[in-house]
Amino acid sequence: MNYLLIDTSNQPLSVAVMQDDQVLSELNSNEKKNHSVQLMPAIIKVLQSAHVDKKDLDAIVVAEGPGSYTGLRIGVTVAKTLAYALNIKLYGVSSLKALAATVSKTNQLIVPIFDARREAVYAGVYYYDDNQLHCAMNDQYITIEALLNHLHDLQQSYIFVGEDSEKLQDLLDAEFIANLPQAKTMYSLIDTVPNDVYTFKPNYLKISEAERNWLNQQNKN
Repeated sequence: MNYLLIDTSNQPLSVAVMQDDQVLSELNSNEKKNHSVQLMPAIIKVLQSAHVDKKDLDAIVVAEGPGSYTGLRIGVTVAKTLAYALNIKLYGVSSLKALAATVSKTNQLIVPIFDARREAVYAGVYYYDDNQLHCAMNDQYITIEALLNHLHDLQQSYIFVGEDSEKLQDLLDAEFIANLPQAKTMYSLIDTVPNDVYTFKPNYLKISEAERNWLNQQNKN
């Protein structure tokens, strides 16, 4: 089966084409450009490089969140549109779990984080067991202080992962790996049951600041 994998959950962009578990082509970028400008040209480029026509795709895999409101909306919208137009399967994968999967097998807990501002993060806690990645704390919006307290309670060594861990290192208390997302990691994380193209939505975990301001304004009226 041919898969197109898309991760636009944050500033980095990652797109890959795989044939079963073999990577045919991938593009990973951390350019400071809007994903609405980058994504479609990136998809065309990896498909051409893989010598795979879009009509030969069997499934789309997309990072469903959490992450950037705009990034998630663009990635999921493109993924749903392609899946619907091509009448193929659609799979959503946690963007934090996909980031955790960029770390090779380790005995430490893996803590992928995205900066959510105001000393808060989107974070999950994962661990390897029998070469499979498992969840020790569900993805959530959480203050860094609360996250550290939770990690201390687990009484296991841990490592943070993600480019935002470097930016936040003064607030963290363990080593970090500033990995960028790699869309190809999502292949091993897809569920056996595809998502419904019509009802599938990004997992924002927290409404955007623009939405919050609008709701506050409505409550005042």
